[in-house]
Amino acid sequence: MAEVLYNLYPELEPFNKNWLTVDSTHQIYVEECGNPDGIPVIFLHGGPGSGCNPTQRRFFDPNHYRIVLFDQRGCGRSKPQGEILANTTDDLVSDIEAIRLHLNINKWHVFGGSWGSTLAIAYAVKHTAQIISLTLRGIFLSRPAELQWFLGDVQHFFPEVWHKLVQYLPLNKQNDVLNAYSELIFNDDLAISGEAAVQWNAFENAIMRLKPAAGSPDTIEAKSKSDEDIRKEQETEVARARVQIHYIKHQCFVDGEALLKQASLLANIPTVIVQGRYDMVCPPQTAWALHQMMPHAQFTMVADAGHSAMEPSVTSALIAATEAFKTLT
Repeated sequence: MAEVLYNLYPELEPFNKNWLTVDSTHQIYVEECGNPDGIPVIFLHGGPGSGCNPTQRRFFDPNHYRIVLFDQRGCGRSKPQGEILANTTDDLVSDIEAIRLHLNINKWHVFGGSWGSTLAIAYAVKHTAQIISLTLRGIFLSRPAELQWFLGDVQHFFPEVWHKLVQYLPLNKQNDVLNAYSELIFNDDLAISGEAAVQWNAFENAIMRLKPAAGSPDTIEAKSKSDEDIRKEQETEVARARVQIHYIKHQCFVDGEALLKQASLLANIPTVIVQGRYDMVCPPQTAWALHQMMPHAQFTMVADAGHSAMEPSVTSALIAATEAFKTLT
């Protein structure tokens, strides 16, 4: 029998969007799509720092699910943009629970990829009773070897991408990439921080897929943009990079080995783990280790994919999970 390939659901718009005040500093953007009376599911975006986007709504059947997306602290449309004060993993876990209570949701499905998988596991360990299922992609646990891979060892596969990242820095700072970029990106001068943030974010984008997406930034013809548009884009790039660097410098505020062991406590939660075989952002070893702690989980190693959820085989595997979980309430 031929394997079923699933495609994204059609585009849809939120039926509700708002900002939830979670402390004296942060207001987080929250949106709901799909069926207001459906089974709730929350989407946890990656990064840290990336924010959610309209495509992510489309992993779920809008007739069945009440789809909740939010921008994590400092990310996307959340306010203040790029804020790192009171911004830790524990804060984000608390925010997820605050959203659940605010929306009057009893239990929900939890869907997270990359950094979102870390957050999903951390939330599940603390709030197990509130979870119907877990869908986890491109597993990341912020263990030292994983961070060393991302900011060093990956150059063995992407030497030209690493070279571009490092060559942007002064020669005397090229041996300490993280702190050198941190110094630039946290500069108050947008002319300095903006360009450095573009370089930083482009590095991860360049290693996301097994096969580069059509129309790379080097080949797309530049469109005319106003100074205001350019400024806003730079501010968004800076916010994303600041949040990510803040987390990486603190090992993402998690003990990855401890979190891996705690995952064994989630044996009663139906779980699907989807991992690209050639994931250069979050290599498969971590997903395999997680599966050893969660042997009940369905584990799918996607043979022809890297890290991106938008690679067709990964997209199909994720939607297959959300389709299968429609039987659970």
